[in-house]
Amino acid sequence: MKIFVLLPRIPYPLEKGDKLRAFNQIKQLSKRNEIVLCALNDNTKVDEQQAFHALQPYCASINFIKISKINILFGLIWAFMKGLPLQCGYFFNRKASRKVDELILKHQPDILFGQLLRVAEYIRHKGIPKAIDYQDVFSYGMKRRRDIASWITRPVFNMEYQRLCRYEAAIFDDFDIKTIISEPDRDLIPHPKKNEILIIPNGVDHDFFKPQQQEKRYDIVFTGNMSYPPNVNAVDYLANEILPIVWKTLPDAKMYIAGASPDPKVKKAACDRIIVSGWLDDIRDAYAQSKVFIAPMRIGTGLQNKLLEAMSMGLPAITSPLANASLGAQPNVEILIGSNAEEMANNIITLLTDKVKAQQIAQAGYDFTNRVYDWGKATEILENAMKNILNSNF
Repeated sequence: MKIFVLLPRIPYPLEKGDKLRAFNQIKQLSKRNEIVLCALNDNTKVDEQQAFHALQPYCASINFIKISKINILFGLIWAFMKGLPLQCGYFFNRKASRKVDELILKHQPDILFGQLLRVAEYIRHKGIPKAIDYQDVFSYGMKRRRDIASWITRPVFNMEYQRLCRYEAAIFDDFDIKTIISEPDRDLIPHPKKNEILIIPNGVDHDFFKPQQQEKRYDIVFTGNMSYPPNVNAVDYLANEILPIVWKTLPDAKMYIAGASPDPKVKKAACDRIIVSGWLDDIRDAYAQSKVFIAPMRIGTGLQNKLLEAMSMGLPAITSPLANASLGAQPNVEILIGSNAEEMANNIITLLTDKVKAQQIAQAGYDFTNRVYDWGKATEILENAMKNILNSNF
């Protein structure tokens, strides 16, 4: 098959979950198919040449379309006037749309594959077989952000939530294939035929994320893009509610916050016992130099790649019921679950003081991720669905 892949971001470097998913799906699909990649780019700091070299082994054609600040402004106004989600307007403009049309006409792909509803406007009305990866339920993630927002910003979040609900349902019938990361996310899609959505989980590169022997410099680690609101919220939760309880028992426990683009709120959390790294050339060092991983997610949706990476590297992990709903690990066997700050803190204390328990959780979590989460197996589900759609059209 010739697959035209349309992305809202250049999928490199791999510091965000959507980039990681796109990169690995492209890598797997390229083994038996021809990939034409078209990625929007709103970030002037992205090294396009470096990204091109990283993607070149997997793509027959690579195309980056720059979106300027003025494009974004007009796109936001356009979306507001049309009643569409603002994040769709952020990524959509007519100049980019013409370029996408030209590329589709030039390459004559067998199928179009868009990642996230942010690119749906570019391809939803094309007369070619189409697939869309919802990935997460954006509407429900926006609802959670609305519920904790200040009274000043809450109306904006509520407006976006309502628009996302309508849009997630509206684009459903425009695409032949719909995919999403997990069953809990699928169940939240506001459409009566949501069970038609294919569950395509993320994977983890087990050859890359494997146990390493390094000096343990930190007791607890949390990783991710530190400008992403759910991660910023998690850091606030750690610094102000969870760690103060831990320090009552383990006053010397050190927390490592590792990830790119730390928000001012994340930087503010830094102190002698909370180290904020910023960008790391190799995120594996953060895992390997720490004893326990925690992802205390309270907002956001979807599968947390950070959990897969940490568990694949042999760390005992702690998370929330929200995050484990998508992960599906067995509580108290493969992972520890905390529903509030006290439970989170007690889990940390347990894993730092009971080496036998920590090793049992680490080994079971490692076995679980290696057994269940594999990019090749996951992407094969998508590839087979594409083949079936093309075969049914003949």
